[in-house]
Amino acid sequence: MYKRVVLAYDGSESGQKALLDGFDIARWSHGELFLIAIIPQLATAIFGMEGGLYQSASDEQSSQQHLAVLKDGLRQISGLGVIAKGEVLTGESVEEITRYARKIDADLIVVSHKHRDGWAARWWSGSKSPALIEHAHCSVLVVITQ
Repeated sequence: MYKRVVLAYDGSESGQKALLDGFDIARWSHGELFLIAIIPQLATAIFGMEGGLYQSASDEQSSQQHLAVLKDGLRQISGLGVIAKGEVLTGESVEEITRYARKIDADLIVVSHKHRDGWAARWWSGSKSPALIEHAHCSVLVVITQ
């Protein structure tokens, strides 16, 4: 039974499907659902044509956007019979997911994955799922959308 389910949530279409699947698992097993939104450490930094470093958004703006996504996910499942909590984390996604899962002694980690068309899109996106599976201390469910 999965009593403590961690869901890495980003609000995307595939993230929405993962939210529903994670919710169903937590409800079925009478467990708790922990949503986490992860702000990549260098998410706001981009390099310009001249080689300079520019900030595309403030850290506060990024934090507020991730918090809004997280609150929306929690709102969607509130009042449906599952204990759900949420937290915004900052760092590298695989490290943060596995650290948080260990911290709360999770039984299951749920992540989403959207298949990309073409080799360039797959190469550029750099899937985190295989790395997460190697570092996780518990089961991992990868919810796939097309």
